[in-house]
Amino acid sequence: MFLRSGAAPRRRPLLPARAAFWVQASVLLVIMAASSAPSPLYPLYQDQWGFPPVVLTVIFAAYVVALLAALLTVGALSDHLGRRPVLLGALVLEIAAMAVFVAADSAGTLIAARLVQGLATGTATGALGAYVIELEPRERRGLGTVLTGAGPVLGLAAGAVVSSLIVAAAPAMIDLVFLVLLGLLVLQAVGTALGPETVARAPGALASLVPRVSFPPQVRPTALWVLPAATACWALGGLIISLGPNLVRTLTGAESVVLTGVVVAALTGTGGIAILFLGATAPRRVLALGMSLLAAGMAATIGALAAGSVALYLAATVVAGVGFGAGFLGVLRTLLPQAAPHERAGLLSAIYVVSYLSHSIPAVAAGAVAGTAGLVPTAIGYAGAVLLLAVLVLAGLRRNRPAPEQGGTSGV
Repeated sequence: MFLRSGAAPRRRPLLPARAAFWVQASVLLVIMAASSAPSPLYPLYQDQWGFPPVVLTVIFAAYVVALLAALLTVGALSDHLGRRPVLLGALVLEIAAMAVFVAADSAGTLIAARLVQGLATGTATGALGAYVIELEPRERRGLGTVLTGAGPVLGLAAGAVVSSLIVAAAPAMIDLVFLVLLGLLVLQAVGTALGPETVARAPGALASLVPRVSFPPQVRPTALWVLPAATACWALGGLIISLGPNLVRTLTGAESVVLTGVVVAALTGTGGIAILFLGATAPRRVLALGMSLLAAGMAATIGALAAGSVALYLAATVVAGVGFGAGFLGVLRTLLPQAAPHERAGLLSAIYVVSYLSHSIPAVAAGAVAGTAGLVPTAIGYAGAVLLLAVLVLAGLRRNRPAPEQGGTSGV
């Protein structure tokens, strides 16, 4: 039913495909929630263990470097070994990372936990997105792509918000969020082991481990003008996660762990909800809507920062969040249909390599620049760069408009 032609299933799955689909959708949500859950806790760890601010940058960089290393090496491995074994390996790593967080007693153990977590997330990303798409119910075509887009951003929002609320309510129970995540991941590992396989083993597994960012030839012409949308969306995510909480503190003079979660959710939560509502919208239309709202949100952010208005800043972040979700959905819905089934995991990994590089490198650079140029001027310049990228994608959409005989709603 699912395996590529010429292959026979090795066993009868104990979990039906429909149930496996929702299990894997939940895995996508939980893995991304786990990746953002530590963020609101870092100030508490810093107060508890007394490490300098530069260590926070090292912790952030450890996760990103490990994640990118995994995406570049094992990102396409499930196209050769199958989805299940790769995902089971990723879940074991994620469970180990949660255990290290629970046992953490120094900045060194936090760095170790984020390294393992980055490897787990990068290993899972391509395989998980492809698996969700391949397991989607026949009567709900396109739902897998929608959840592949919504899952990461909703997970990021949920992890940050739930973590901040738990710590605000019970500061002494800082490990509770990791214990809950660990339990969920164990259950999901069992569900994954019981589910069906969707691709047959294929030669080339060792060759696929050579670090690369691979876009199938038929995808490359479109990717050239569509990928800047992913860059704009995830660069904005880097701005909000790295500088957003401090910006709100600067604008309000208040310091609250809950406020940190709210700022992250204003972007990623609205982005995920937008993806769910816009899932049936034509790819070109949703991409255009996303980039238009992203540009509007960035313009409003610049105005809010210049005026020193926290209310306008949060409102602008919500608008930009809808643009973030719609824009990233537009990228996925434009590029993924152009890939063959055995190319999906590799293509998704390549898209996420671009996305996470855009998420991390500008954020680290902005953090360095803010020390000399000032936080608000740096954020204004950052927002201006994201706005420019969004405008460039809108220009690309206009330049690559289909000919009349092809119709006006196709995304490719």
